[in-house]
Amino acid sequence: ALLGISYSQLQQNAYALILAEIDGVRRIPIVIGQAEAQSIALKIENITPPRPLSHDLIVSFMRAYGVSLEEVFIHKFEDGIFYSELIFNDGERKVSLDARTSDAIAIAIRTKAPIYTTEEILAETGFILSDNEQISVTDNSETPQMPKLENYSIEELERQLARHIELEEYEDAAIVNEILKSKKNNI
Repeated sequence: ALLGISYSQLQQNAYALILAEIDGVRRIPIVIGQAEAQSIALKIENITPPRPLSHDLIVSFMRAYGVSLEEVFIHKFEDGIFYSELIFNDGERKVSLDARTSDAIAIAIRTKAPIYTTEEILAETGFILSDNEQISVTDNSETPQMPKLENYSIEELERQLARHIELEEYEDAAIVNEILKSKKNNI
């Protein structure tokens, strides 16, 4: 289930889409761009833009041709990227299409289609949100809070550190490295 969208502390001009495990405590952060975040936030807030956004257009097209979205399946996580597919049904056949995860989720929330992933991806990328932390849906007037880096697993922090170094984001890498050292020292 979609928990919310937060401004990303890990990447500039990016947002984190937070998915929540149904009947569980794990959360998955998926980094998405500003346009996709805005599209998702508008739908969550039930705001209808004056002209249809791309995701709205896709849903209108699906309805016009009698196609339904059965599910979104996040099937792979590699090099910090989630890979997804959309499973469509027209009543006679099922079709699976590759999609960016942010686009797949933007369409899923418009059609109320379920979002699934594998236990392996949930175990690798998931984190547990502490009781006193909250994720809020963003709009352009506020800067919502992302889950604290301290709550990320050591493995996720190591991936974030490697990504920041690769992108030459040394200030962000230093912050992640300090938290990673602290976590390792407390084990």
